[in-house]
Amino acid sequence: MAFNPLTYLKESKAEFTKVIWPTRAETVRLTLVVIIVSIIIGAYIAGLDAIFTKITETFIK
Repeated sequence: MAFNPLTYLKESKAEFTKVIWPTRAETVRLTLVVIIVSIIIGAYIAGLDAIFTKITETFIK
């Protein structure tokens, strides 16, 4: 079976009509959740890094 680009494009267009796209409000809300969680995890990792740096400096001195 050979690849037919025209058939591929028609089938892709048909699939896109079946997609349930999120509303703008959902997109904004979920984006904010991702940003907030990323900041929290980043702060947690930075805190652990600071703690382990102090511990390492204590052993090196």
